[in-house]
Amino acid sequence: MRTAVSPLELLEPRTLPEALRMLRDRRPVTPLAGATDLYVGLNFGTLNGRRFLDLSRLEPLRAIRARGASLSIGALATYTDVIRSPLVRRRLPMLAAAAREVGGVQIQNRGTIGGNVANGSPAGDTLPVFAAAEATVVLRSAAGERRVAFAEFYTGYRKSVMRDDELIVALEVPPVPGKQWFRKVGTRLAQAISKVVIAAVRAPRSRIALGSVGPTVLRVPRTEEALAAGAPIAEARRLLQEEIRPIDDLRSTAAYRRRVAANLIARFWSETS
Repeated sequence: MRTAVSPLELLEPRTLPEALRMLRDRRPVTPLAGATDLYVGLNFGTLNGRRFLDLSRLEPLRAIRARGASLSIGALATYTDVIRSPLVRRRLPMLAAAAREVGGVQIQNRGTIGGNVANGSPAGDTLPVFAAAEATVVLRSAAGERRVAFAEFYTGYRKSVMRDDELIVALEVPPVPGKQWFRKVGTRLAQAISKVVIAAVRAPRSRIALGSVGPTVLRVPRTEEALAAGAPIAEARRLLQEEIRPIDDLRSTAAYRRRVAANLIARFWSETS
């Protein structure tokens, strides 16, 4: 019987070096981890790729551990792994908060941190967290490893500097001083794509990042500088609405997103004071 998946080829490496060789030698090939996004594309017929690289056996990429002063989160760590990790809850609680609002339990058990970053949707719930935490994306290919600052990773809507022979192997987060804050606004509290999502850190140099308000996750440096300089919250709200670039789509309107984002900035500032 012919099915939607019958013409597909699945490569199943057992080690990371083997996976990287396959990625180099068997192109074009699409990495597959939790597959929570890929299965949707496959079901709707929007995937161009027919050869997939199953990363599920690469257990070392699931590790969440301290690397010196930094927190290293393996690309195959699931949202459930993040929620349960004492290290994450202690060092990056806003990431645990984001993970709790990603889909239902089934998605949290399957979806991976690396997949969320690689997918690059501006509505991705973890992306503002990594932007506000000034994380580093660790990329590896058969030729070697390189590190890219999260702020420099995305080049446009669902586009990044990652080459087609590279895998995301980890996200590394330096110490994050200050109070952390995360909020997601969607049609429902959970199991909904965000209309606006924000992660922020209240510190001498506060950091604010938003999703679903532009083609990529956005930091808002003018707003950050105004708050650091003691500007009234009304001025910060005005600057924020100038810095973000929301659009009208099926989930919301640009005007609604601007208003909600401004309200969230005010709540962040009042609740972390």
